[in-house]
Amino acid sequence: MAEHPEIAEYDWIDDCFRVWETRFGLWQSETKDGRRMLTGAFKDNVILMTRWHLKCEQEGWPEGSVRVVNVTKGVEL
Repeated sequence: MAEHPEIAEYDWIDDCFRVWETRFGLWQSETKDGRRMLTGAFKDNVILMTRWHLKCEQEGWPEGSVRVVNVTKGVEL
């Protein structure tokens, strides 16, 4: 299967996502389908956490790793 030329030029990590440095010196990740994932200060950390995030999306999130912030008390989600 031939890859699209616009995505073939990137260095894909795990053949799944790429990481690049933004103009502000931060690092950002994006999947092959164009979904922006994480932004962080260090390249290695963005790679590590993007791998973890994608794994959790496939296998399910560990108990206690997901929480909602700034929800009014008494509001059901």
